[in-house]
Amino acid sequence: MSENPPRRQRPTPKNAPRSTPRKHSWLRPANGRTDGDAAAPTAPPAAGSAGGAGSVVHAAVYRDGRRVATPDSLADTYRLLHEQPEGMAWIGLHRPSERELLSLAEEFGLHQLAVEDALEAHQRPKLERYGDTLFVVLRAARYLDAPEEVDFGELHVFVGRDFVITVRHGAAPDLSAVRRRMEATPELLSLGPEAVLYAILDAVVDGYAPVVAGVQNDIDEIETEVFSGDPAVSRRIYELAREMVEFQRATRPLVGMLHGLMAGFAKYGTDDELQRYLRDVADHVTHTSERVDGFRSALTDILQVNATLVTQQQNAEMRALAEAGFEQNEEIKKISSWAAILFAPTLVGTIYGMNFDAMPELHWAFGYPFAILLMAVVCTSLYFIFKKRDWL
Repeated sequence: MSENPPRRQRPTPKNAPRSTPRKHSWLRPANGRTDGDAAAPTAPPAAGSAGGAGSVVHAAVYRDGRRVATPDSLADTYRLLHEQPEGMAWIGLHRPSERELLSLAEEFGLHQLAVEDALEAHQRPKLERYGDTLFVVLRAARYLDAPEEVDFGELHVFVGRDFVITVRHGAAPDLSAVRRRMEATPELLSLGPEAVLYAILDAVVDGYAPVVAGVQNDIDEIETEVFSGDPAVSRRIYELAREMVEFQRATRPLVGMLHGLMAGFAKYGTDDELQRYLRDVADHVTHTSERVDGFRSALTDILQVNATLVTQQQNAEMRALAEAGFEQNEEIKKISSWAAILFAPTLVGTIYGMNFDAMPELHWAFGYPFAILLMAVVCTSLYFIFKKRDWL
C-alpha cells in the first residue's frame, strides 16, 4: 500500500510567523495506530463558501484560554487564526452545507472520509485519527417530557493542533453551555483543543443522566400499567425497548473510546488534570451503559410478564365464554325437553280435534278418557327420559 500524501499546510501571512503547533498527546490512539492518515480532500470549495455565516452557530478564536476574537464568518476565522500564532479556533456548525465543510477541509486539512461522514450523519459513535486530526462521532440524547420519548442527536467533532470544529445534527447537545463553561475556566481552556473535546464528551455524557431518570420513571409507570391490565401498555413497552436499543448504541461504544484514550495517558504524557477529568467521564459512561443494559433486560422481563398476563386474561375470558356457552346449552336442553313434553298432548289433541265423521274411537264411550290417559303416559315417559339424561 502506498504512503498517503502529507497534510496540506495553510498559508501563513508575512510578518506573522507561526510557531510549531503543540502536538497534544491524547490525540494519538493508545495503540499508536495511524490508520487513515491521508491528505485533505482535493476538491476545492465553491466560491464564496467561507464568505458568509451560513450554518455557523458560533465561532471564536482563543489564545491562552481567553477569547481574542469573535469572527462573523469562516473566512474571518481563517484570517484571525493566521494572525494568532498560538491561537485556537473553535467553530460550531449546525447541519452545514457541503460547500462549508469543503471550505473547512481545504483550510484545516480534514480527510475526505471524515467530511463525508459529517455530511451524511447517521454514523455510529467512533473515534478515528487522520494524521494530526482526530475525528469523533457522538450520539447525544435528551428526554422529552411531553411525549415521553428519547430524542437522539448526532455530533461530529474535528480536533486538530489549533482548532476544534463541531458539526451538530439535531437539537442535542447544547454546546453553547459548554463554551460558556470553558470560557469561565481559562486555565482549563488553555490546555488546548483536547480540553474542549473533554468538555464536549462531558456534556454529552452528563446529558444522559436526565434520560436515564426519565426512562426509569417510564419503566415504573409501565410496571403499574402491566399489572392493572392496561391493553395499551404492550405498545409502550415495545417503543421504549426500541429507544433503549438506540440508547445502548449511543453509550456502549463510548466506553471503549474513553478507555482507549486513558490507556495512552502514561505513554503520551497527557496532562494530569485532563486525566482526572477523563476518568470521571469514563466512570459516568460506564455507569450509564450499565443502567441502559439493565433497562433493556428489565423491559424484556416486563414484556414477558405482560405476555403471560395477557395470555392468562385471554384464557380467563375463554373460560368465561365456555362457561356461558355451557349454561346456555343447559337452558336450551330444558326448553327443548319441555317443548317435546308439551308437543305430545298437542299432537293427540290436534288429531282428534279435526272433527272427521269417519274416525276410530270417535263415538267410543271411553275415547275421551283414553285420549287423556295416552297424553299423560306420553308426557310422563318423556319427562323421565329427559330427567335421566340430565336435561331437566
